[in-house]
Amino acid sequence: MRKSHPNAARLNNLLEKKRAEANDIVLEFETQKKQASVNVIKRTIKPEADALFFAQARLHLERLKGAGKYSTWHSRETHIRVLQAFLLGSESVMDQLNARSLAKHHYRKPILSGTDVPFSQIDIGIVNRFLYYLRSERNLKERTIVAYQETIMAVFRQAVTEGVIDKKYIPFGKDKIRIKIVQTQKLGLSREDVERLETVDLPHPSHALVRDMWLISFYFAGMRVSDVLRMRWSQLKDGRLHYVMGKNKKPVSLKIPDKARAILDLYKDETTTPDDFVFRFMKGHEETTDKFEFNRRIGAATSQIDRLLNRRIAPAAEIEGKLTMHLARHTFATLAGDKIPIQMLQKLYRHSNVLTTIGYQANFVNKDADEALDAVLGK
Repeated sequence: MRKSHPNAARLNNLLEKKRAEANDIVLEFETQKKQASVNVIKRTIKPEADALFFAQARLHLERLKGAGKYSTWHSRETHIRVLQAFLLGSESVMDQLNARSLAKHHYRKPILSGTDVPFSQIDIGIVNRFLYYLRSERNLKERTIVAYQETIMAVFRQAVTEGVIDKKYIPFGKDKIRIKIVQTQKLGLSREDVERLETVDLPHPSHALVRDMWLISFYFAGMRVSDVLRMRWSQLKDGRLHYVMGKNKKPVSLKIPDKARAILDLYKDETTTPDDFVFRFMKGHEETTDKFEFNRRIGAATSQIDRLLNRRIAPAAEIEGKLTMHLARHTFATLAGDKIPIQMLQKLYRHSNVLTTIGYQANFVNKDADEALDAVLGK
């Protein structure tokens, strides 16, 4: 810039800085003996659209949607919105974030385009500030904060795989930010609580239905709520339940316990067909071929069920604490304790590795620790 320009000194300094950055990038390619065209070097110096973080984030979300992974899409879409609002200080993003419930509105407005940042800007310092913001301003739990980190990491990994950025830009890893998986305490109901659930009088049909679904999950070794909702009459034959787990696609075959049979008989009549869902929450969705849409409806039904369990069924059965469908899985593990061989629990849970079962069940086995405490302190 000519000296006559009022900002000549600042602009010339900026130009020199950019020239030095470009020379550093060229030198790095030569030092590492990387073969690169002019276009590759140019894209490294000045990122194109696909080298911008939120452009890659939108692509990541589109791929999750295409794979039908509604649950992962739902959480990561929110994580990315919050990160965008934090980085850009955009009130409009926050307004979108808090305006509507996704359970009622399938598609929110897309993450804002035209407001993006290069991957290099999301460095260790920025990520640490963001994590502090999540803790101090949004008061999120550590496990939720870990999920935010996993979302950011997923977008970075996708960009590396696509050849858009170098892996050195990833802010996580050795000598960087470590993603530490938080171990949460898992507690199930007591046997007395289960008995009260079995016997509590629930005059409202929808409350009784939700209670019965919880018990079916418990009776079938902690069957996941998504699999309970997908259960069809055709899966029940010859005194057994045959189904494929929605989470890991593994086949399961379990005998139908007498208590489960008594509940199932309540929901079958002369109009029932083999293709019908056992429980009415998914009635009308039999012909849905869109996997993402179907899983979205599963998520909406799960939220509705958990609200009824927590607000209606738990107080009626005099159960303290939060009651959810997933708690049925923890309850089975709690009551199984160390009474069932770990190999059999592995089979029931359909874990690929027995170490996974050992780690999961360790949350619910206290006998050894209790005996050690008694040995020191006396009973």
